[in-house]
Amino acid sequence: MKNDVQPRSAAPALSPEAFQAFFEALEHPAALCDPQLTLLAVNPAFELLCGVSDAQGQNLGTLLSGVAKAIPSDGSTTEVEVGIGSGQSMTLTLSRRGETIAVLARNLSQTLTGGTLAAAGRALIEQARTEQALLELGRQVASATSEEQLVAVVARGVKGLFPGRTFCLRIVDGRTCALTSLYAEGRLRDGTRDLIAFRRSAALKTHLSTENLPPDRVRISDDEVPLLFHDSVRSICAPLVSSGQLFGVINVEYPGGLTGDLVTDERLLIQLANQVAVGVRNAKLIDELTFVRKYLEELLEHANALILVANRERQILVFNQKLVTLTGLSKTDVLGRDLLQFIPEAERLRVMRVLAASLRGEKVGNFETRMLGHGGQEVRVSFATSSVLSTSGGEVEGVIAIGQDLTMVRELEKRVIQAGKLSSLGQLAASVAHEINNPMTAVAAYAEAMLQNARVKPGTEADQEKLKKIIANSERILRFTRDLVSYSRPQDSPARVDLHAVLEQAVGFCDHELVRHGISVERRFGELPQIAAVKTNLIQVFVNLITNACHAMPPGGKVTLSTSVEGGDVVVRVQDSGTGIDPKHLSQIFEPFFTTKPDGKGTGLGLSIVQGIVERHGGEIRVESALGAGTAFFIRLPLPHA
Repeated sequence: MKNDVQPRSAAPALSPEAFQAFFEALEHPAALCDPQLTLLAVNPAFELLCGVSDAQGQNLGTLLSGVAKAIPSDGSTTEVEVGIGSGQSMTLTLSRRGETIAVLARNLSQTLTGGTLAAAGRALIEQARTEQALLELGRQVASATSEEQLVAVVARGVKGLFPGRTFCLRIVDGRTCALTSLYAEGRLRDGTRDLIAFRRSAALKTHLSTENLPPDRVRISDDEVPLLFHDSVRSICAPLVSSGQLFGVINVEYPGGLTGDLVTDERLLIQLANQVAVGVRNAKLIDELTFVRKYLEELLEHANALILVANRERQILVFNQKLVTLTGLSKTDVLGRDLLQFIPEAERLRVMRVLAASLRGEKVGNFETRMLGHGGQEVRVSFATSSVLSTSGGEVEGVIAIGQDLTMVRELEKRVIQAGKLSSLGQLAASVAHEINNPMTAVAAYAEAMLQNARVKPGTEADQEKLKKIIANSERILRFTRDLVSYSRPQDSPARVDLHAVLEQAVGFCDHELVRHGISVERRFGELPQIAAVKTNLIQVFVNLITNACHAMPPGGKVTLSTSVEGGDVVVRVQDSGTGIDPKHLSQIFEPFFTTKPDGKGTGLGLSIVQGIVERHGGEIRVESALGAGTAFFIRLPLPHA
C-alpha cells in the first residue's frame, strides 16, 4: 500500500450536468463515495467492474473486499489491490478531499502484459458481470409467484444481458404447448406469434423430449429458424425445458449493423433459458395448485350438503354456506371458535366421543345430533365424520363432518304418518258408508210405501209432506255414500268423464265445509264434451281447491266454478272472493310441504298433489291472485282426439 500526496492547481468549476457527463464518459471504472465508503456516484464501467447494475447507495467495501483498510486521510491518496473474480485482481486508487473520496481503477492494460492479456482481463470483467446478473436473475425468478410476474422478471434480465437486441419471450402450456404468455421488445412480423420454432441442436442442448410435441404449434429443424422481427438479420433462440418438457422459448435477434458473437451469445442464452425454465415450471405448478385449492374451497363452500371441518383443538376451520343457511349463523360467528359452543349441552358428551373416535382415525357414519343456530334455535342434523390427515399423510390434524338437515326429514316422517292415518280413516269412512247404505235403503223404501198409503187417505197431507222429506234426505244420504264408496275405490285407467258431474260430486263432498263457513257456490257451466280422465283423481283435485277456497274466505264468501272450451282444451276456473295470496308466496305454492297455515292445519301437500294429477292428465294448472281481490285457479285439460 502506498501513500502519495500531490498538489493540484485550481481549475474552473464544472456544472453538475457537465461533471455528470464527464464522469460517465470516463473509460476507466470510477466512483465517488463518502468516508464510510457508501457509493454516491458510479459510472457504467465501475458497475461493470463490480458486477452489479445498481451499485449507487451500496458500500464499496462490501462489493470489493480489501478496500475498507485503504480509506485515505483528507488530502491523501492510497492504492489497494482488489480481487475481481477468477483469480484476477485490479488496482484501485482512492483520493480524498474533505468528505468525498474519488475511486479510480487502473486500466487492465497497465496491470496485464500485452493486448491479449488486456482483452482477457476485459473478458473476465464481463464474465463476472454476467455471472452476477444471472445470479440475481435466478433469485428473482425463484421468488416469482405467478406467470405474469415471472415474465416481467425474465424480460428485464434478457434486456440487460443482450442490450441493443430485439427479443421475444413466449411461455406455453406444458401439456398442450398452447401459448399462455408473450412479451416482445420489437415489432413482430405477421403470423409469427403462435408458432414456436428452434433448431434441433438447441433441443439437444436443453435435453428436450420431442416425441409428443404438437407439429402444428412446435417446429424443429436443422436450418436457421425464421426471423420474428422486422429489420432483423440474424437470430439465436433457446427453448425453455425442464425435466424434458417444453415450457416456452426465448428468441434474440440482431438488427442490421449490430455486431455480436453469436456463439457466445447462444451459450449465454441457453444458460439463461435453463435457469428460467425451472422457474416457469414452478410458477405453473403454483398456478395449478392455487386453482385446485380455490376449486376445492368453492366445492366445499357451495356443496349441497352440510360440511364442517374442525382441528384437534375443536376449532372450526370450515363452515360451508349450507350450514350458514341452516343455522342462520355467519362465518365470523363460528370460524376459529370451539365447536362445542354450537352444540346443546345435553349433546356435548356424545359429540366429544365422536370427535375422539375420528381423531383416532376411525370413521363414524349416520351420527345424529342437534346444533344451536341463530337466537338459540335448535336444528337436527345427521353427520358422517372422517379424519383429516396432514400433508405427509401420517398424523391426524382434524375432523371433517359431512351431513344433512334432518329437520325436513323428520317433518316428512310426521306428515307421512299423518297421511297414513288419514288413509286408514278414509278406508274406515268408506266401510261405514257401506254399512249405512243398507239400512238407509230400507228407510227410503218403507218411507215410499207409507207415502203411497197416505195418498189414498183423506186428511194426511201433513204426514205426506213429512214422508217426502224423509225420502229426499234418505236419497241424499244414499247418493253421498255411493259417491264416497266410489271415490275410495282405486281407479287407475282413464274413462269418459262428464266434468260437470265431477264438479258436482266435489261440491257434495265439500258440503259440510261450505255450510260450516257460510260459503255459497256459483256455477257458470258452458257446453262441454266428455273428456278422458280418472274420475276419482279429478274429484280429488276439485275437492282440494274448493276446500282451500273455503279456508281463504271469511263467512259469507263465494266460490265460482266456471267451465269453457278454449282451442283443444277444457278450462275449469275455481275462483274465490278471499284475501288473496301474498306475491312472495305465489312461486312456492306448488312446492311440496309449503304451507302458510298454522301447524296442524295443513301439510302443504295438497297443491303439489293437485299439480301432479293435472300434469299426469296432460294438462296444466296456473294461479292468479292479488291481495284483497281473491284467487283463481285455472285447470286446462286436453280434449280427446276425434
